[in-house]
Amino acid sequence: MTVPEVLRPYVTSLVAYDVDFGAPGVHRGMPSTEVTFVLPVDDPLVTSWGSGTEPVTAWSLVSGLHTRSAAIHHPGHQRGVQLGLTTAGVRALFGMPAAAWRGELLALEEVTAPGGVRHLPERLAEADPRRWERLVVTGLVDALARHGEAGPRAEVGRALALLTGGAGVQEVADDVGYSRRRISDLVRAETGVAPKQFQRLARFDRSRGLVVERVSLAETASRCGYADQAHLTREWQEFAGCTPTTWLREEFPFVQDLADR
Repeated sequence: MTVPEVLRPYVTSLVAYDVDFGAPGVHRGMPSTEVTFVLPVDDPLVTSWGSGTEPVTAWSLVSGLHTRSAAIHHPGHQRGVQLGLTTAGVRALFGMPAAAWRGELLALEEVTAPGGVRHLPERLAEADPRRWERLVVTGLVDALARHGEAGPRAEVGRALALLTGGAGVQEVADDVGYSRRRISDLVRAETGVAPKQFQRLARFDRSRGLVVERVSLAETASRCGYADQAHLTREWQEFAGCTPTTWLREEFPFVQDLADR
């Protein structure tokens, strides 16, 4: 659905999904500059950081910024609502910086969710799927009212916007009038990752969008600021655990792509 104007600084996407994978399996939850918030219906979400790690099973899940893909285990069919939150959205809707969730897979009860959000899993389970998105919007607006739209310092928001646009760390520091070390400390305290990591995640985000659009890898590398296609592939291997072509073959479409589209 179209995100209401009052939530647009905080919610980048909101989609009710109903995906039939054909058989049980695992798909990748990709790294991003956004925080993922998922409310599954019918079956809890089972997520891990890959082989050898203990899965998290929950009826609600928030995933902080991370630089590796998560493994999302599914029984062959999944329904629910998935949202993308900005780092400002975590503070405005949950009253804490996104850094508090860095690299974590957490259920709502673990993040002291505000009243309007805390009961969403039960409400979605009892509601007609056609009302899911509206119920989530209502809960988020309630949470926003409780926290009063508190946001990070203006210079931090400015720094994150510049980094997302591809600016270098020193360029960002010069723009906001802080030393490189000071702006690095502020960005890390807000997001949980260093400015350079945030910039790389933003570049990876842009490349993922072009890969979904079937833009050639050479052109994607050029348009996103990678040195060459080999550089693009190395970044994908680090962040996604696979090449772009492997990801397309194994994972498309799934809920993150549907939300992007």
